Amino acid sequence: MKIKKLLFICSQNKLRSPTAEAVFSEYKGLDVESAGLNHDAEIPLSVEAIERADIIFVMEKAHRNKLSKKFKPYLKGKRVICLDILDDYNYMDTDLIDLLKIKVLPLLGTF
Repeated sequence: MKIKKLLFICSQNKLRSPTAEAVFSEYKGLDVESAGLNHDAEIPLSVEAIERADIIFVMEKAHRNKLSKKFKPYLKGKRVICLDILDDYNYMDTDLIDLLKIKVLPLLGTF
């Protein structure tokens, strides 16, 4: 079984992407990281994180645009998926967890 490497990105890496990392790290066969696009994010996005990822999930269209602007040369051949999850949730909010599972799990196939 090949391990899928997932990268979740939001702005600050404080609420949405760390929640996604915590949730999907519990799944066998997934290697999960999270990062933020802002320069003052808890864990700022790095080229290395992008290169490691099989699938990159961004929370909003604005994140996809910023990701493309800042890291375009490193995104060739990468699958980038926008989850359309607004910044309306706290860390580990049960509604956020449910929404993440509904949106992400079908995209992963079987593992």
